[in-house]
Amino acid sequence: MHDDTGWSVFVACGDSFTEGLEDLQPDGAYRGWADLLAVDLANAQATAHGTELRYANLAVRGRLLGQVVDEQVPTALSLGADLVSLVAGGNDVLRPGSDPDALAVRIETAVEQLRAGGADVLMATGVDPVQSPLISLTRGKVATYNSHLWSIARRHGAYVLDLWGMRSLQDRRMWAPDRIHLTSEGHQRVAWQAGEVLGLGGEHDWSTPLPAEPARARRDAVREDAQWVREYVGPWVGRRLRRSSSGDTVQPKRPAAGPVGGAPSGDDVEATVDGHPS
Repeated sequence: MHDDTGWSVFVACGDSFTEGLEDLQPDGAYRGWADLLAVDLANAQATAHGTELRYANLAVRGRLLGQVVDEQVPTALSLGADLVSLVAGGNDVLRPGSDPDALAVRIETAVEQLRAGGADVLMATGVDPVQSPLISLTRGKVATYNSHLWSIARRHGAYVLDLWGMRSLQDRRMWAPDRIHLTSEGHQRVAWQAGEVLGLGGEHDWSTPLPAEPARARRDAVREDAQWVREYVGPWVGRRLRRSSSGDTVQPKRPAAGPVGGAPSGDDVEATVDGHPS
């Protein structure tokens, strides 16, 4: 774990969750929990030590665990990261035939690599999909993968962001219409929990559920489920059949480790991340 001087370079690795979908900002860019966490870490670093945190976000939507490990983890180390968030495997778990035990072996190798390179590691469990039609079929695989993540963290001294245990995320209002990505409120709550896990303190309430909403008529719920299948599940299946990904043409939004409050400067080391279809 980090020493009393704090962290100097935070690099976020992963897929759409860490890229920040669907936390869309007025300028058309996605923000997300990792960006919010970086701001909190930077403020804490400046207050406690008078030093500046640099931040890069290498996450790209659609990336599978193997792609994150092969493409983003070495880049994070090349950027001099001493804190890396490594949140991946969700896209793999959604795919029929995926093996959570094999995924655990792959991510543990990456954690070992990062820890040997001097970086602290923050992982995250998968959200409990018990409330989600169709996605709930993956619940057993998600739970198995989560159990591995806790064990990996104990073996290697890593941090774990417990999304499975966040009762507030069981509210459909925390999720975008695609039911895969968080709303801005959801991302903010995840960032607050991440800060708490990393020892930032504060009194932000990330766990209390939203006030109860009026009950929906069953016919409305059925209609919404049917619309979701048409607009989101169908296109997702189509991409799988075409062996394409929503992130095929997407580049990391912050490929260089730069000041959190502004765009990376020309003096920062640029990351090279090759895209592969998921």
